[in-house]
Amino acid sequence: MADSHEMTINLVVLGKTQTGKSAAGNSLLGSSDFESRLSPSSVTTCCSLGRSGRILGLIRRNGCESALRVRVLDTPSYPHSALSKEQVRDMVRAALVQHFGEEGLHLALLVLRSDLPLCPDESNDTVQLIQELLGPTWKDFTAVLLTHADKAEEAGYNEETYLHSATSTLLSLLSSVQHKYIFLDNHNRIIKEERNIILRKLLNFIRKNNYQVLLKHRKE
Repeated sequence: MADSHEMTINLVVLGKTQTGKSAAGNSLLGSSDFESRLSPSSVTTCCSLGRSGRILGLIRRNGCESALRVRVLDTPSYPHSALSKEQVRDMVRAALVQHFGEEGLHLALLVLRSDLPLCPDESNDTVQLIQELLGPTWKDFTAVLLTHADKAEEAGYNEETYLHSATSTLLSLLSSVQHKYIFLDNHNRIIKEERNIILRKLLNFIRKNNYQVLLKHRKE
């Protein structure tokens, strides 16, 4: 956090190939910092940090409006089509310390596709990665981003009916992270109002966790 008139939140997006991690990061930033495209192989091969401009109208501190800045760390998929699990894990761990070692990480966003069922074997890999990166309190610092929500909606699902029909694996995961989840459309560019709704939800998750951060002062 830079000063009393500005607040920065630090996020990392994690997930499997073609779940929409990079697109989700772009939506949060309101930019096209991260390469995002349909591909038969993993697109993201290294970690990169994106930064938003000053966002007004979302937070007030001490009775005054404060600006919000968002920083998002995009990461290679896990598992990856060209990198080993160990390579991805070590790369993400180093990037977290490099970029968030001073101010800390507010939330890890586990990105899943809402238009595909989540099976036990699929969730285990990424959840294990988050546990290894964040440690025993990972559940307090993890939220789920359910991408391609527009496709689920086209199939006739709203949030309530979707969760009623979801697999036990997904429901168990959402319960473990205290139901911190957000549905996200995967249009090329979400409108400002949609982005602000998503950012307000993320800010609420962070507030409920008492603005705590992970990884602070873990630089070696």
